[in-house]
Amino acid sequence: MRVLVIEDDALLGDAIQAGLKQSGYAVDWMKDGVSADQALGTEPYAAAVLDLGLPRMSGLEVLRRLRSRNIPIPVLILTAMDTVDDRIKGLDAGADDYLAKPFDMGELAARLRALIRRGSGKPAPAMQVAGVKLEPAAHRVLYRDQVIELPAKEFAVLHALMLNAGRVLSRTQIEEQLYAWGEEVESNAVEVYIHHLRRKLFPGLIETIRGVGYLIPEGKNA
Repeated sequence: MRVLVIEDDALLGDAIQAGLKQSGYAVDWMKDGVSADQALGTEPYAAAVLDLGLPRMSGLEVLRRLRSRNIPIPVLILTAMDTVDDRIKGLDAGADDYLAKPFDMGELAARLRALIRRGSGKPAPAMQVAGVKLEPAAHRVLYRDQVIELPAKEFAVLHALMLNAGRVLSRTQIEEQLYAWGEEVESNAVEVYIHHLRRKLFPGLIETIRGVGYLIPEGKNA
């Protein structure tokens, strides 16, 4: 899943970006409120991690502008300001969760997984379709109770399709969830990942909607 980190502290931002990448996320990193506001208005993110104390535009203003545009992505506020009043302001402005510095990277990644699940209407910690079970926290896929080893990008494609079961995703939409800014995207990468998933799981799991994209139907049978 692709997430946006908005943090002006260079050391902390770098650590968050590295930690989330290690957890399987594609990560964009903005260091000021204006750049973050522009990115949130143009790029499709699964979630955002937002510091409140930003230069050029405050985190609260970024959040208010995001919600005024009716962009529903989950937002986790990350700040050193840990008074009750600060938490109330952030939540009232449209935040979905709150984590105070210092924090544990494992907890941040877990909170993001929970926010993304709820935002996709799938609050259970694991997803299952047609005998395929995906566990985001363990980064594990099972098919008919057998563990299937998947590289990170194949796992991410399957995760995106299962989160959106019943909805067609175009190749561009899948690419946007796989790659952060600056990462090279091969022209046929998504098709290759889909081919490998069909071979490793079963061919009928992922349907091709010609001229539109790819779909895992809800209630699909193996």
